Amino acid sequence: LFDGQVFIGLQARNTAMQFAERQADVTKEMIKVNVHKIYYQLVVGKKQLGSIEANIERFEKLLNDTREIFKNGFAEKLDVDKVNVQLNNLITEKTKIENQLNIGNAGLKFLLNMPQTETLVLTDTLSDDKLKENILDTSFNYANRKEYQLLELGRKLNQYNVKRYKLSQLPTIAAFGSYSRNAQRTKFDFFGDGRWFSTSIIGLKISVPIFEGFAKRSRITKAKLELEKTNNNIEQLKNSIDNEIFQANTNMTSAILTVDNQKKNMLLAEQVYNTTKLKYEQGLGSNQEIYTAQTELKVSQNNYYGALYDAIIAKIDYLKATGKL
Repeated sequence: LFDGQVFIGLQARNTAMQFAERQADVTKEMIKVNVHKIYYQLVVGKKQLGSIEANIERFEKLLNDTREIFKNGFAEKLDVDKVNVQLNNLITEKTKIENQLNIGNAGLKFLLNMPQTETLVLTDTLSDDKLKENILDTSFNYANRKEYQLLELGRKLNQYNVKRYKLSQLPTIAAFGSYSRNAQRTKFDFFGDGRWFSTSIIGLKISVPIFEGFAKRSRITKAKLELEKTNNNIEQLKNSIDNEIFQANTNMTSAILTVDNQKKNMLLAEQVYNTTKLKYEQGLGSNQEIYTAQTELKVSQNNYYGALYDAIIAKIDYLKATGKL
């Protein structure tokens, strides 16, 4: 009439299917994290490329101005060569960044399972406001993490195992029955008016477990141990998530402060360069001052974009840790 083991088995099968789905979700989440990191690395790279192009434009104008000053006898050929060297270095740096963007673009296509022959256009923009968006939202739920969901399903499977083995110790009752009709003739006249003989059987089957050498008790004990192990793994995962969130939050807060400071330095270095260049054009400064100002501007730009990328990675790690990615 009712077999508890079969019922538990059906529930366990459904849970096992969900378990397999969650395993796939964990893999997808890892890919998603990598896609986000590469994507925003390309976004930062495009912003950095824009700064390099602006620097090239500055030095192209400076080179033209220095050549004119040289023609008028107010500068040496060495000054022209120095500006030319700086300009060539900037062009070389631009080429390297473009190559890195192309490689990153190909890697992103690979992660997205996108043919390399197709064109991938980055439409997202990156601003300080967007970077700081939702950073004060510290709420999270362990159940948002795919790994936690996976362990919870594993715990349900272990619980079903314990129930199943316990139910195997109980007697089972099953109803059975059959009905048939036979002609019992030697001639093929089944469609005539001959007599038919009916047979029917109905009954109950009771199975009572007998001693099996403690095998069932052993299976129950093992299932309980597996359940306890899963419970311990869940608690360990909670502690790991707490630590991961704390570190990610700390890194993100520090990274955003660094971005703010490096942006101020970059803007200040740009002002210094513009002021130095204006003095040079008015004959009140030297080429060496421009080289120094340009070098400081370039260093501040690299520091800013490095800090910007670090902040993005920190935010992605934080969103992953809280299960909000």
